[in-house]
Amino acid sequence: MRGRGRVVKVTRGLRAVPGILREDLWTTAADPLPRRSGPSWLDWLPALALPVVLGAVVLFIACADKYGELYGFGQGLGVLLAAVQSVALAGALFRPVPAWWAITAVTVVIAWFRSGAVPEATFPWSGEGLMVQALVLFLLALRTRPRIAAEVLAISLLVGLVCRAFTAPAPVPDSDPGVVIAVLVTAVVVGTALRGRRVARARLVEQEEITAEERARRTLLEERNRIARELHDVVAHHMSVISIQAQVAPHLAENPSDELKENLAGIRRSAVEALTELRRVLGVLRSEDALADGVRHAPQPTLDRLDELVDTVRSTGIPVAVEIAGERRSLPPGLELSAFRIVQEALSNVMRHAPGAEVRVEIGYHPDGLTVWVVNTAPDRPALPSPGAGHGLLGMRERTAMLGGELATGPTPDGGYEVAAVLPQREPDLPHATSPAASPAASPATSSPATRPTETAEDTA
Repeated sequence: MRGRGRVVKVTRGLRAVPGILREDLWTTAADPLPRRSGPSWLDWLPALALPVVLGAVVLFIACADKYGELYGFGQGLGVLLAAVQSVALAGALFRPVPAWWAITAVTVVIAWFRSGAVPEATFPWSGEGLMVQALVLFLLALRTRPRIAAEVLAISLLVGLVCRAFTAPAPVPDSDPGVVIAVLVTAVVVGTALRGRRVARARLVEQEEITAEERARRTLLEERNRIARELHDVVAHHMSVISIQAQVAPHLAENPSDELKENLAGIRRSAVEALTELRRVLGVLRSEDALADGVRHAPQPTLDRLDELVDTVRSTGIPVAVEIAGERRSLPPGLELSAFRIVQEALSNVMRHAPGAEVRVEIGYHPDGLTVWVVNTAPDRPALPSPGAGHGLLGMRERTAMLGGELATGPTPDGGYEVAAVLPQREPDLPHATSPAASPAASPATSSPATRPTETAEDTA
């Protein structure tokens, strides 16, 4: 039974061979080479056109003379056969399989219909013809799959051996079919190897791009999770205040009605439920390597702690100048937290990447929001290698986008670096409020700092 099964498989395989050969070899298509990051060979085609044309002309002249005189085809037919070979060689760059068919047909015609009595040692190819055959096989292996290249090589060798066996007169001068086989096999192997190398490099580049995208996406999610954990404390504080005020309010009013008590109890119940859901969400966002309890439960910083942050940086030997413009006032905790983190990340970048630089921090209070500007001079010595890549600029972008603001980062003309952010103060959209299109005052501030460099794509923190 096993033997019969093997026979059936072999029979099916043999029956499938004609279909496979027809699919592979009866086509004008060619697999394009994977495109590299730099210029492709098509970009260099105008510069290569002249040597290619000159080479085709030289081969044409040599083959035409040999086919007309040595092989006895006469001037007209010899020129025609040489022209077919030269055109096929050039066409192999774009249509390798049809070019190979043309070369093979010329080889068969030369072997079967020659009238000369003294063939060459490379019969059924002439020396120039063997060179053209090898070049066409090389270009075909470079432009098609390895299976097609192997099929073409096998058919080429079979055609050559059949023509040599049935059409070559005996003896053939210096006959050595091994040289012909070695030349054609080498051409196909080299072409296949170059194509495989190109395909492998293209796949490696593609995989690196996918890995970089996944890493960037993961980094973005991690940064957003960190921001969400910080904002949880701000939201939880407000919900706790609402719950306590709703609980105390009935005791502050004289003879509160039952409806008032019921409404306040509903407010407190909703606030407690919201706090419970917030804790559940935070539990999902918490990473496995959560911070210590003392750090985790510490209040989120605001601009009131800006002086403490600046003093910490100054203690490292970096001079920091701070300027507050406008009337300082209390802002929403989320806005102040974002402003503090932006300044913190900018100063961290200076300590990592600009040792010895001087830093200037400006905080501007405006009626419609806040502006943050941190700029440092050029470093006076090379920076030490920083372990790993941080998420400083990414975090700044996310915090600014969360508030509907604008962020601009980039180098300064004197070799330093600056970070400029506009953080608008938005009023919450209530159900009965007018839409932004109907009220000009509802549109966010879109003014940007006077100096707004182009933002760099590289995260330096």
